[in-house]
Amino acid sequence: MSASALPSERLSRDDDARSVSSDGSDVSNEEGWEDVEPDDDTQPVVGLFSEKVYPDVRVMLKETKEKYNFDLRRIQKELDLDFLGTIKLVNYVRTQVKEGNMSPDVSSADKFEHDAYLKPVLEDDALLYSLDDIEDETPETTGGSDAERRVIELQEDLERLQTQFSEYREAVQKSMEEQLTKEDEKLGSSLSAASAQKAANRVEEIDADYFTSYAYNGIHESMLKDSVRTDSYRDFVYENKHVFKDKVVLDVGCGTGILSMFCAKAGAKKVISVDNSNIIDRAKEIIYENGFGDIITCVRGKIEEVTLPVQQVDIIISEWMGYGLLFEAMFDSVIYARDRYLAPGGLMVPSHATLRVAPFADPDFIANHISFWKSVYGFNMSSMLTGIYDEALVRIVEPSSIPGQSAVFLPLPLHTITVDELSFLKEFQVTLTEDIDALDGWAIWFDIFFMPSRDSPIADDAVPSEMQKKGIVAFTTGPYGKETHWQQSILLIDHEKRKGVPLKKGQTITGKVGYQKKSEKSRSLDITIEWDTQDAEKGFQKWGLQ
Repeated sequence: MSASALPSERLSRDDDARSVSSDGSDVSNEEGWEDVEPDDDTQPVVGLFSEKVYPDVRVMLKETKEKYNFDLRRIQKELDLDFLGTIKLVNYVRTQVKEGNMSPDVSSADKFEHDAYLKPVLEDDALLYSLDDIEDETPETTGGSDAERRVIELQEDLERLQTQFSEYREAVQKSMEEQLTKEDEKLGSSLSAASAQKAANRVEEIDADYFTSYAYNGIHESMLKDSVRTDSYRDFVYENKHVFKDKVVLDVGCGTGILSMFCAKAGAKKVISVDNSNIIDRAKEIIYENGFGDIITCVRGKIEEVTLPVQQVDIIISEWMGYGLLFEAMFDSVIYARDRYLAPGGLMVPSHATLRVAPFADPDFIANHISFWKSVYGFNMSSMLTGIYDEALVRIVEPSSIPGQSAVFLPLPLHTITVDELSFLKEFQVTLTEDIDALDGWAIWFDIFFMPSRDSPIADDAVPSEMQKKGIVAFTTGPYGKETHWQQSILLIDHEKRKGVPLKKGQTITGKVGYQKKSEKSRSLDITIEWDTQDAEKGFQKWGLQ
């Protein structure tokens, strides 16, 4: 599980992903539903235990019973549930599944008696509008009089349903009003506490969106097709089978399970694959289809919250890297897993990372990205420049746009680094290798190294290409290597506030780079750079990576 595509694409549903449910079911043919005859009252229904969309409630209930051993009709009868009770049951089950519990306790109606379960979990949940259809069908009789009676029965059913839905709406409205009243009272008594809770809820929502984004095929396709990324993990595992032989391995953020299968194929005794996204369901299927079901165990949930079937592991493997390396804050979870589960002397894969910064100068890029807005088809759209220098960009940087050396400003030894060290202010120094009209900004990228032993020596400023010559698996996400899905982070200097000056080859730029989370539990970053170009130019600026 890692960064992939652009930030706006990664934490939201891309166009391709919108047409694919988390279990791979094609639900993109919306025109098919528009062509349904007006007298066909069936409507698509989202499954209780997956995001799969079924053509009608009967098909959904049949597969739910066969695949998940959950018989909604039987439970409704056994618990003698009325209309509102069945609504509560449906919303209770959806809530439990959303929280990762695929075996909700329905032994008693007391489990879901609270009125909170009257509030739909899914917006416009078609299942709630189809509850009358979940009753077992009875054979229809023939004959004119029977048909007339059937019409009368249907009319009575319609009236009953209308009454029940009215009661349901009133119950939901009453529950919501009571909840809002309580919130108003809390707000009046403690505004600061309410604000804090609102902020906490927002963080939880963003966190949920983050994991949801990994349920879609597009993200995993992008990562798997990144040959630099995937080949490096494969090569390290397969070239070091003696390291994995008969070992217990933990895969944090397993995604489709590709790294877990590499390890199993290399001879690992047991692999535990953990992910908090719905992709874990696909991973289970993929793992069994490839014959690794007896070696790999899939666990759904956050690594900080799940209970693993072992006390410790010999190796932790994870593809945790985000834009600018630390965007997403997934490395925090990997560090938790290391401190909680890795056995003494155990191995982290990868084992080391470094963050690099380099000067950026590209007049054409500035013209296309900044100056463009000053005349769009003859119209001044400069207002679009508002805040344009505040956000870090994720783009491919051409080597010709780097007019100087790069410098490592943070080495990360994965076996020992702590979460506190991921917020920092580090010094750097670079030297220009050519004359430039102005310093347009900074480029940041990272390098990754796979050492076969936690005691293997590696320099803080190691270069992947040089390490590869020594037989070490390593890769760069910088402009001088093969393109990766991480690309590079570009931090443009605001020349609207600070006029750029010409700089000469051989000039040295010193400065400090800072990384800081936007808030305690945020997955976004604030990046700051302070620089001094031998009295020719000084500056300080902050950018957001989100």
